[in-house]
Amino acid sequence: MVERAVVPTVTTAQMKEVDRLMVDVYGIGWLQMMENAGHRLATLARRMLDDDVADRPIVVLAGRGNNGGGGLAAARYLLNWGAWVQVVCSYPPEGYKHAPAHQLAILQAMGAPLAWAEEGWELPPADLLIDAVIGYGLRGDPRGPARNLIQLAQSSAAPILSLDTPSGIDTGDGRVFDPHIRAAATLALALPKAGFRQPAAAAMCGDLYAADISVPSELYRQIGLEVTGLFARDSLVPIFVEDGMIWRVVANEV
Repeated sequence: MVERAVVPTVTTAQMKEVDRLMVDVYGIGWLQMMENAGHRLATLARRMLDDDVADRPIVVLAGRGNNGGGGLAAARYLLNWGAWVQVVCSYPPEGYKHAPAHQLAILQAMGAPLAWAEEGWELPPADLLIDAVIGYGLRGDPRGPARNLIQLAQSSAAPILSLDTPSGIDTGDGRVFDPHIRAAATLALALPKAGFRQPAAAAMCGDLYAADISVPSELYRQIGLEVTGLFARDSLVPIFVEDGMIWRVVANEV
């Protein structure tokens, strides 16, 4: 018999408060969170490629916000693990600031292949495409270079792994904007977003996972959530949407 448990979701406002408390109260800064997110993302990418990324072509699409910074950190891990990684940024390097700029500078020092969204550019063939273009803050149709990257992703035949949310999805109410990503898998950071409970958004997420980025249990209590034991067995937890709720399997017995 399969036993399951409800996984709490976070609204956009709650996730902003999680990020604020992480930095201001617990001293867990953006670089540390980005590093955790990037490592979890790279680990899931490796699992999707049968636990061996050596010489596998992977394209990482990275916006200039914190979501993009997590994608840039993942690109570094994948390069270190032997993958052939092409990074495509939404802006040239001087358009990146703060922690994402720091992650990009590391890739530049490594001599990683870098490009940015330009008219007429095409993505190279890949075994996996990582979407780290737009995070939980989207409030309308993607525009500008982010829109260009999403359209590039739509033209690729590679399966897509999205970080935190498929780009082009309103994580608060589940609206699907134009253009948007249809992911093969989505790695939700900390907790899945409330909008994923909506059928249209869930369909864009593909296989759902939650990732441990070291949010303290007490922090969740401060925003009215009880989260215990979610990552007791693994830092990456498969989850699924059913009946308007998000669940995880807690036992599988005959």
